[in-house]
Amino acid sequence: MTARPLVLDSIETPDGDRCVDIFRRDNGTFGFEEYRRDIEDPRGWFPIARHRFRIFESEAEVRAAAKARISWLRPNN
Repeated sequence: MTARPLVLDSIETPDGDRCVDIFRRDNGTFGFEEYRRDIEDPRGWFPIARHRFRIFESEAEVRAAAKARISWLRPNN
């Protein structure tokens, strides 16, 4: 069984309906995923993309990729 990735940062939108988790896997690689939640749904966060399957070698690389792919992470959006 593979260990769950260690979440290094979880960034939420101001209205709290989306977030991005930046994580490190147990093999030392990095990844990210975007999630959404509906306030009226008590089940919590749901992944809305397949970013988590991409592999990055550094935290800087994964953060740059997340900003490039998720528009609300970019400044002035």
